[in-house]
Amino acid sequence: MLFDLTADQEFLRETTARFLVDQVPPSRLRALRNDPVGYDPDYWRRGAELGWTSLLVADRHGGGSISGQALVDATLLAHEFGRHAAPGPMLPCNLVAGALSATPSEPGIALLDGLLRGTAVAGWCFAEGHVAGHLPGGLTTEIHIDGAEAVVEGVKRPVESAASASHLLVTGRTGSGLTQVLVPADAPGLSVTPMRSLDLTRRFCSVTFEQVRVPVSAVLGPPGGAGAHVADQLRQGLVLLCAESVGAIQAGFDMTSEWAFDRYSFGRPLASYQALKHRFADMKTSLEAAHGITDAAAAAVADDADEADELVSVAKAFVGEYGAEVLHDCVQLHGGIGVTFEHDLHLFLRRLTLDRALLGTPADHRLRIADLLEKREAA
Repeated sequence: MLFDLTADQEFLRETTARFLVDQVPPSRLRALRNDPVGYDPDYWRRGAELGWTSLLVADRHGGGSISGQALVDATLLAHEFGRHAAPGPMLPCNLVAGALSATPSEPGIALLDGLLRGTAVAGWCFAEGHVAGHLPGGLTTEIHIDGAEAVVEGVKRPVESAASASHLLVTGRTGSGLTQVLVPADAPGLSVTPMRSLDLTRRFCSVTFEQVRVPVSAVLGPPGGAGAHVADQLRQGLVLLCAESVGAIQAGFDMTSEWAFDRYSFGRPLASYQALKHRFADMKTSLEAAHGITDAAAAAVADDADEADELVSVAKAFVGEYGAEVLHDCVQLHGGIGVTFEHDLHLFLRRLTLDRALLGTPADHRLRIADLLEKREAA
């Protein structure tokens, strides 16, 4: 997270942190384990009033950044969601709200109002469950125009909060280009199959589209012309996942540091042993590097820098790889209690493990980095 926050950014972060501590303590997260939605709708509505879904939305549509860099501001929210393993469709609702604001339409603006007020939830149907399907070039879902209708055919998975969403923003291929269309969750031919999630509160589904027809007015922008918008959404999604992951790593590290000073062995605190000091130094180095690369990726995307794609993949690969090592070390340093359900540490390990797999694993993004470097050399 950024070292130098403005007063407004710090107020947003602190207000969100206090709200999450009060509304979703670990005991509440455990109680939501078997909840079909994974969060209380009133909790989400109150969070939206704090600005959780408005940062990527233009001022003219009721949103607005607090610092001039909307994505950077959104990473502050994502970081706190990670630090508290908080429930709620923060990622899909922000990405869909931003997309509807960037390409306004009559049905889209109506949904956008509900997203900003927290009374509506939308699903972001982008990923297709395989390595190539994490990137725009590997999508296989098809969207074609048939007269006054757009027809969607394909399968999307995993889709967060699809079962509780009123609409789904679907990305598919139209000829050689990409198209995005807003599909009502109750459209004929659309089926939603729940998936099992490692996280206690986040719910994912597989969504199948079998000749799903919607009016052409539901298409965002010209058919086949959504490539740039889709690329922006992917970059934003990756940055927010990294920021949330870093928040989870920070929480686990802080918890373990406190434990090491409080836990005594042979009359000395665990933190005083040289071998453990080295492990903590390694963990701290990885954590600070994760902060730095995530902040750099967020700034690059916010500034539309040439190296934005490379930096977001570097961040996703680094945070997923080294963050997992840090939290596994935290579990080991706690000893036996670290692997119990009653201890809070697993809440953050679950969140990181899930975020690590979404929108591409570290291995997927290392391949993407290599591809980007090859293209740069060829150019």
